[in-house]
Amino acid sequence: MAKQAVAMLVALALVVVAAASAGGASAQQCNASQLAVCAPAVIIGSAPSAPCCANLRAQQPCFCQYARNPVYSSYINSPNARRTLSSCGISIPSC
Repeated sequence: MAKQAVAMLVALALVVVAAASAGGASAQQCNASQLAVCAPAVIIGSAPSAPCCANLRAQQPCFCQYARNPVYSSYINSPNARRTLSSCGISIPSC
């Protein structure tokens, strides 16, 4: 189980790095790599850290964009992501 969680965390980190390096005008404003700090909360359901909540607040306008992206949608739409948002006091977007 722990190996699977580590593998998922590594996979998420690689996806985030690849998306961040893809560039584009919206990538400067919406930077998914800033959400890597939230990986433990989103993937395994641990409590979100203060930096995670701060980065979620900063990236809040980008949530629907991430939810429509097939690379991120399974993470953004997961029950753990919803719990993380709620724990940080951030409303769940309606996209």
